[in-house]
Amino acid sequence: MLVLARLIFLTVAAGALGVTPAASQLSWERADSPVVGPENGSLVVVGGAMRSPELFERFIQLAGGPDADIVLIPTAGEEDDYDNSYRGLEAWRANGARNLTVLHTRDQVVADTDEFVEPLRTADAVFFFGGRQWRLVDIYGDTKTEEELQKVLDRGGVIGGSSAGASILASFLVRGDTSGNDIMMGDHQRGFGYLRNVGIDQHLLRRNRQFDMIEVIEAHPELLGIGLDEDTGIVVRGDRFQVMGPSYAVIYDNQSTTGENGKFFFLSSGQIYDMGERQVVQPQPLQNVEQRPWPN
Repeated sequence: MLVLARLIFLTVAAGALGVTPAASQLSWERADSPVVGPENGSLVVVGGAMRSPELFERFIQLAGGPDADIVLIPTAGEEDDYDNSYRGLEAWRANGARNLTVLHTRDQVVADTDEFVEPLRTADAVFFFGGRQWRLVDIYGDTKTEEELQKVLDRGGVIGGSSAGASILASFLVRGDTSGNDIMMGDHQRGFGYLRNVGIDQHLLRRNRQFDMIEVIEAHPELLGIGLDEDTGIVVRGDRFQVMGPSYAVIYDNQSTTGENGKFFFLSSGQIYDMGERQVVQPQPLQNVEQRPWPN
């Protein structure tokens, strides 16, 4: 029913805009079984400081519309207690979301109970706020909460996050050290793995972090690195994503070199990338990017 409701909503929304479903913004997803992204559902991954209405609107649209059941998780933040008065809900309400539930605990034992995870069992979507991503692992890793989060995707729902909430969605957790966020490969390296063999960095250009992911890929050459600037994100369906927002997504693939020895390249709003094939889908070819290994 969730998937059917979402398809009906997308069809109506597309008709209101004067386009057919075949020309909708999800028409670029690849049909075969994904090897990197989720088999079902969608991800909305934002590089922090999420302000653009289009990002909120896309998430809400994918969830099923303004009345979708959206669970918001602020546990990466500093506070001990969060509830439905949390200020972070204001922007979601301002952008049309009507059915919001805050889910939070600092106790892993609580996170492993049926009572705590009950809101996730009926959720259409889940969103992780920013802070320190290791807190999400410490509290929710290997619990019923983590199991129910996966089930949201399995039944066709949406999971998203901004800043720390973006990094946690990947399999490799960058900036996961408890002593500080300037350590790229720290004492926490396991994310929730909705993007397999991927590491995600955030606040990229705003904080001059564009070179930091290189050391991660050099140490773990099997990984695909994705960097996201503030208020800019990617919408993931299967192995493909589309960039949204005013700034850039940055790709770190040790088999793609720019110029003589560059180790990353930029994607802007609307561009589509295939994480399984590790190539740009639109536009193709990308200027000044060659399929050759990074120089030593």
